[in-house]
Amino acid sequence: MRVLSKRTLREFWLKHEDCENQLLGWYKEMKLAQFGSSEELLLAYSNIRSIGNNRYIFNIKGNNYRLVVKANFELKTIWIRFVGTHSQYDKINALEI
Repeated sequence: MRVLSKRTLREFWLKHEDCENQLLGWYKEMKLAQFGSSEELLLAYSNIRSIGNNRYIFNIKGNNYRLVVKANFELKTIWIRFVGTHSQYDKINALEI
């Protein structure tokens, strides 16, 4: 999958160093993956849920952090829409970002 954008993850982990390894690992896994459907993505990860509108939420570091992505399986692309703490996540509308 093509992941847009690693920079967003890097900027976050520079402020929250305790999640660098997990975010970097997630990024590397996504780059190697070739998911053809939502079902394939959901089966591959136990810490993910679909919230509709092609958006998925990953729990990072024991649910201390949230990562929201938008997937386009035809284009094999994952867009990082949000990465933040759980409390920051509670303040957004993940379907609109």
